[in-house]
Amino acid sequence: MNAFLHTVLTFPTLPWSVLLAVSAAYWVLAATGLLHHSGSDAGHHAGDAASHSEGAGMFARIGLGGVPVTVALTALAFTGWVLTYFVHLLLLAGLPDGVRVLLGLVTLVASVIVGVLVTSQLLRPLRMLGARLGSAAPRSLAGRVGTVTSAHVDERSGRVSVEDGGAGLVLEVRATPPDRPLRGQRVVILSHDRATHTYLIVSEDRFNA
Repeated sequence: MNAFLHTVLTFPTLPWSVLLAVSAAYWVLAATGLLHHSGSDAGHHAGDAASHSEGAGMFARIGLGGVPVTVALTALAFTGWVLTYFVHLLLLAGLPDGVRVLLGLVTLVASVIVGVLVTSQLLRPLRMLGARLGSAAPRSLAGRVGTVTSAHVDERSGRVSVEDGGAGLVLEVRATPPDRPLRGQRVVILSHDRATHTYLIVSEDRFNA
């Protein structure tokens, strides 16, 4: 146990340990529902949406696109941690501090490169599944009526609940000005943006006008 803790809490494994711990904390909070934003956090939510879009673009450029950023980041954190941990434990642990730090930097950089390549292959089944599901889901939801659950919906943020005969769906949606549906209003889904994984909606009154 001491060897394990010493390895995960010292360089070069430590950066990956921190990232993996943050990822694990995220999924725990997501599972408990503590990451849902309230209506008063609309501005903050809009910033998160923009950051998420930028992150998705960056991950796509390095071959980790096609899945949610959080999934890709968690998979990369785990892969990089495993690679660095065993190199650290088996090769670096017994070296003098100066040599260990120097080779640790090389190991850390190599773990990022190799980790991206390995993670990209590990995520292929998820990308294929997401592509199959995504090709049908947007079309099936077009024309469906939902209810706004966020404080409002605008061109930057918003959420809508749609009944699907089961537990229901909560979708990330956007609306174009001057349409700005408020919480509790009924809206109609028009289309799906695969790049941002959001749906364009319009208020039911405007749709029927």
